[in-house]
Amino acid sequence: MSGLYTRHSDYLDRYVQLGLAGDRLISVSFPTAPDEDANDDHDLLDRIFAYLEGVEDDFRDIETGLTVPTTHRNVLEQVREIPYGDQLSVEALARITPDLDPDEPSDLDEVRTALAENPLPLVIPDHRVRDGPSAAPPEIEQKLRALEDL
Repeated sequence: MSGLYTRHSDYLDRYVQLGLAGDRLISVSFPTAPDEDANDDHDLLDRIFAYLEGVEDDFRDIETGLTVPTTHRNVLEQVREIPYGDQLSVEALARITPDLDPDEPSDLDEVRTALAENPLPLVIPDHRVRDGPSAAPPEIEQKLRALEDL
């Protein structure tokens, strides 16, 4: 099911747009207008919209196709493990990420860069890192945090 899929969210006041390559999710974005080539019918969109209506979902089972540097992949894999309704600090995230030292400023910068460049915000829930950037627009990040009472 390769392609683009999009649907408007009243809660977010934006579209949620998914990019898939085969059965792997490769992008999540929040455009203000839909892509003309996008379809609005996809099971993952249904799950995301249920989540936006308050259904807990951690999206851990979603197959992803991350094309990011190894260190970023390691950070984002740890972010996927943060449970719904929980949050970590950048320092705590660095502590649990292989090969990173939370006492090393450059490693903390690496964590922040991985979060800011996350190609799959919401599905890889960077909004659960309380003092780090999100790849989602700030107003979307705040709504996701509010949804999970963070």
